[in-house]
Amino acid sequence: MKLEVILVLDCGATNIRVIAVDRQGRNVAQAAVGNASEIASENSAWHQWSLEAILQRFATCCQKLATELSDCHIRGMTVTTFGADGTLVNEQGALLYPVMSWKCPRTESVMKGLNLFKRPKQLQEITGVGDFRFNTLYKLLWLKANHPQLLKQAHAWLFISSLINHRLTGKFTTDMTMAGTSQMLDIHQRDFSPDILEITGLPRRLFPRLVEAGEKVGTLQADAACLLGLPAGIPVIAAGHDTQFALFGAGAQPGQAVLSSGTWEILMVRSAQVNTSLLSHFAGSTCELDSRAGLYNPGVQWLASGVLEWVRKLMWPPETPWQTLIDEARVIPAGAEGLKMQCELLTSQYAGWRGVTLNTTRGHFYRAALEGLTEQLQQNLQSLEKIGNFRAGELLLVGGGSRNTLWNQIKANRLEIPIKVLSDAETTVTGAAMFGWYGLGEFASPEQARAQVHHHYRYFYPQTELNAL
Repeated sequence: MKLEVILVLDCGATNIRVIAVDRQGRNVAQAAVGNASEIASENSAWHQWSLEAILQRFATCCQKLATELSDCHIRGMTVTTFGADGTLVNEQGALLYPVMSWKCPRTESVMKGLNLFKRPKQLQEITGVGDFRFNTLYKLLWLKANHPQLLKQAHAWLFISSLINHRLTGKFTTDMTMAGTSQMLDIHQRDFSPDILEITGLPRRLFPRLVEAGEKVGTLQADAACLLGLPAGIPVIAAGHDTQFALFGAGAQPGQAVLSSGTWEILMVRSAQVNTSLLSHFAGSTCELDSRAGLYNPGVQWLASGVLEWVRKLMWPPETPWQTLIDEARVIPAGAEGLKMQCELLTSQYAGWRGVTLNTTRGHFYRAALEGLTEQLQQNLQSLEKIGNFRAGELLLVGGGSRNTLWNQIKANRLEIPIKVLSDAETTVTGAAMFGWYGLGEFASPEQARAQVHHHYRYFYPQTELNAL
């Protein structure tokens, strides 16, 4: 009997992946190829995505997996990707304009010049989403200002996950979690805001049927099946924005804070309540819709490992292993013997170190950076608790930064709560696959599907410095 799997098509900014996932959340086959945006022909500083190239990269992955997939029964497919990006299409789903990348700077002037409401920050109160130049709202307003005829011609705006789903099924839909990244959705009403649409002059007809994660979009059509080398008729189940499925796939429960630690640290929670009026008071704050209806994902983000990378380049020879830095910082006492670092390099003119002496070593500098970033984490967790009306009993940690065991222990000591480190790397894929199994009717809920997954965690508990080392 063939092994039954869900096929997850994961479109990342740097990699395209196709991964087959069984009912227990195990990745039984996977392939990846590089992904990258392209330079726009209109302006060499602009970035865009080629949908055709993305689809071809998915096809290449499927070709690599042809032998392994021949031994599987593909029960369904899901698509997950980054948020905000998309474009206008005609009635056949053909692109009327290239897909603007989140890296593209062309919308920055739109963001800076926009003042929709008399009361400041009302836009974030409605949508939850902070002011980021890559927001869908600014892309559409840029198109309206520079290519107004396209809005008149357009049948729909499709987010990138919906563009892929349309190519797979021929159906026009809008993934709810993608709409939640747009800065156009009233997140309390779970629909596009009539006030924002009226003020901006953007018609509601541009946005097709909203689908919740786990809903069936359609079935794999013959032309797409031929491209991917897969059987036609496979059910395609809605997923959407990768962040939301990473939270779910990591095993996060409602009310549990999750820190994704990488170049940026993103602190989020799956919360039944959110005070969106508080969001604008905290730099880097935003709120998106959870993968499950009725829950929100308020969050705060800040530059983290990007700071550590800068310290490494500043003080160590090129390509010095991270473990060297960790070992040198590990012998430095807590408090770095009075050396403090202000880590907000992007926003503060006072960023840097104070308390430097003739006895300060580069290990002190790295230790102070770890402690300074952890102080930011503590402040942001306190802010998030107010926004989401919860109290963190532990912190679930995922991402590349979680491999730094010294930093993990510093976090546990500073926050005075356990740090729960997930060793599984494919949380987005796991989450999307579990919604796929649920959408096929194999489980009564996504949570029941996720209960089949065996997560592996390592705990760091608050300790004295002597015990921690």
